[in-house]
Parts: sequence; C-alpha cells; structure tokens
Amino acid sequence: MQPSSRTLAPIVVLIPTLKPPHKTLLFHQICVLVLTFLAYASFHASRKPPSIVKSVLGPNVQSNFTESRSSSTRDSLDSNGTDSGWEPFDGPQGTHRLGELDLAFLGSYAVGMYFAGHIGDRIDLRLFLVFGMMGSGLLTIVFGLGYWLDVHLLGYFVGVQIACGLFQSIGWPCVVAVVGNWFGKAKRGLIMGVWSSHTSVGNIIGSVVASGVLEYGWGWSFVLPGILIILIGVLIFLSLVVAPEDLGFESPGEEYEMNVGAVDVETSEKPESEEAGLLHTSNVKDVGSSDAIGFLEAWRLPGVAPFAFCLFFSKLVAYTFLYWLPFYIRHTAVAGLHLSHKTAGILSTVFDIGGVLGGILAGFISDKIEARAVTSIGFLFLSMPALVLYRTYGSISMLANVSLMFVSGMLVNGPYSLITTAVAADLGTQSTVKGNSRALATVTAIIDAVFLIRLARTEIKEKLSERKWFAYGIVAQ
Repeated sequence: MQPSSRTLAPIVVLIPTLKPPHKTLLFHQICVLVLTFLAYASFHASRKPPSIVKSVLGPNVQSNFTESRSSSTRDSLDSNGTDSGWEPFDGPQGTHRLGELDLAFLGSYAVGMYFAGHIGDRIDLRLFLVFGMMGSGLLTIVFGLGYWLDVHLLGYFVGVQIACGLFQSIGWPCVVAVVGNWFGKAKRGLIMGVWSSHTSVGNIIGSVVASGVLEYGWGWSFVLPGILIILIGVLIFLSLVVAPEDLGFESPGEEYEMNVGAVDVETSEKPESEEAGLLHTSNVKDVGSSDAIGFLEAWRLPGVAPFAFCLFFSKLVAYTFLYWLPFYIRHTAVAGLHLSHKTAGILSTVFDIGGVLGGILAGFISDKIEARAVTSIGFLFLSMPALVLYRTYGSISMLANVSLMFVSGMLVNGPYSLITTAVAADLGTQSTVKGNSRALATVTAIIDAVFLIRLARTEIKEKLSERKWFAYGIVAQ
C-alpha cells in the first residue's frame, strides 16, 4: 500500500508536535518498537490460557498437594470447577479432546497466516492489526464465557478456537512488517532479538494472569487476557505509524540500498557471511519497490524455504512447551510432590524467562559473527541435550527443574526468535526485491506458518498426557 493511501494514527494527527521536525526518527523508532512489542505480547498473553486451564478441564490427578487439603477447601475448589474437570474434557478421552482444541487453533492459524501475510502487504497494516487484535480478544472472552454459560459442547470450544486462530494469524506478519519498515539491516539481529522477547513476555503475563484468577473459575483465565488485548488494540489504533515515509522520513531500507550502491563500496563487496550463499540467486526476478509480492514469488525468494523449514523444527518444540508445559508440570511429581494448578502455571514461566535471554543472546551473537544460520544451528544442537536432561532429571528437585527448564527455554527460543524476526526481515528486504518492504508480511507469514501445518497434523497423533511430548522435542531438534 502506498503511503498516500494509508491513514495516519489519530494521536499523530491531533498532536502536530509528534511530527518532524519536532520529533526525530529515533523517537518514532522507539515508539514503534514499544507499540509492536505490546501488541504481540498481548497476542501471546491471550494464547496462554488454554495451556493453563488444561489440567483444570482435563482428567484429574491424585496429588500429595490436593490430598493434604482439608475437605472444605477441596469442596470449595470443586464448586469453582478447578479440580473436578469440565465435560467434555474430563473423561478417558479428555486429553485427546484438549489436543483437538490445539489442533483447531493451529490448523486455522496456519491457513490464516498465509492469507494474512498476503493481505497485509496490500492494506493498511495498522487497521489490519487492530482488526486481528479485536477479534482475538472477543473470541478469547467468548471461550471463557463457556464457564458461566455452563457450556459442555465440544463443537462450541472447537469453533471458537478455529475462529480465534484466524484472527491471531493476523498479528505476526503485521508487526514484523511494521518493524521492518522502520529499521535497516544494521544491528537488526540485536534489535529484533530484544524486541522478539515479546513472545516470552506475553507468555509470562498470560501465565501469571490466568493462573492468578484460576481459583475463582477458569472462565476468568480467558476473560482478563481477552480484555487486555482489546485495550492494547485501542492503543495501537490511536498511535501506531506504519512506515517512516508517512511522516516524511526516508525509509531505512532505501537508505541501506543507496549506501550499498553508491557510498559504502567495501560493504557492497563484503558477503553476508554464510547467508550470502542463501541470499544470492539469479533465477528470482526483481520486484518493484511499490509492488506487493505474490505468494509463490515469495516462496522462490532465496533463503525463504530453507529458513521456513528450519523454523518448523524449532517452533514445533517451542509450541509444544507453550501448550503442554503447565499440564506436564501438574502431572509430574517434583521431588515426590505434585504441584497445584496455580503453582504449575506460574512455574512454567521459567521456560519463557529463559526464552527472553535466548532471543537477545541469539540476536547479539548473529550480529557479531554475521552468521544467522550458524547461530541458529548452534542453538538447535545444544537444545537437544538440554531437553533430554530436563526430561530425565527435572523431577529430582525444584532447583533442578527450574535450572534445566530455564536452559531449555533459552536454547529453544533463541533460534525461534532469530528466524521469525531478523532472518524474516532480512529475507523480506533482500536485494532481489530491491528493498521492497511490502514483501515483508508475505515472507514473514510463509516462514512462520510452515511449521504450523505439520504441527497441526501431529498435535494429537500421540497422547501427550502419556508424557511422550519430549520425544517430539528431541526428534524435532
């Protein structure tokens, strides 16, 4: 979409001092980073409740923690629906049906991702992003209303998850495209490594909020994150500026291309380390800077397919932890004791705390050695023994569980964050598309959605409640 056809954010229109020369490019870059960080963190916060309430909705576990409570406390919990299960998820097929909810969400999310990226390159990204946030928030609330409406129909919950997956798929292509518009390639790994921690931060917020209100009824675990993403959506609508050209600034992407061709001869002759081979090709035609890139054309861009399939293996593990880690912790004795629903949910945030450090570290290392692929491979190989150690020794003590979970989160989320942010932005603004930032949303969607097609097929192939999900992680890595 051309800058002339985009509408400026209302706050920028109402407050002229936010425009240049009153405010610098750096000021607006920081604003964009903060706003998109909050936007996608809220997306992930609203995705987290299903994993937190799995152990509440599903089959019960006889635990030391529960048995030590007084009968009056247990009765109180049962009346709130936190320990007695919830039909149709509380029977022998309960975990299968919980897996079907994930299948419904991930399947529609994967399909929607392809369409969202394609559409996002052609319309106002700010309005499209807000549309996705509002829909996601409302559907998250609708899922939670099933608690007060006493809904026990599997079709209701599956239908809500399918619709929610479509709205959620809008978020990622939009935020990456907006950030790619505002930042050139220099230091992109570190900048996006820090920025990409929104995924883990959102998971942490969602886990803490959903776990904190679980004792009042599992419906609240959905309603509050739903309200959060709606409020952040309003903020995005009022204040997000999609591209620097909208305010009269030069595009960092265009400046980078100009410098390469006319000023920095040394840089133009220097290969982008091991990515040079991936990003160099002669069989992909150039795309005009103002033309949106086609879906199949984006697939043919050098490096898109290899990194898309690399992300498939990394994100497969990350999403397995996202959806099943609280359930696994609840059903696995740590030092001989089973933890409560709330404690299991909060403890699972350690994985995401490690992910914050992993994303920043991977971005920093990739900038230093100028080798994003080597950095990703290194993290992936190291994550394999980390996952094995967590599965084998994580139940020995709380210290061992926390330490190994933190390391696993750091190593799994490092390449996941790097590929979905810096690498996706690199590929979407490479020389074969002449710095065309309108290719960003499509390329980002392709890279992020490839793994989801496969994960949606394998999500319920095995009963994860039988604790075979670590096998997925080890094999995937």
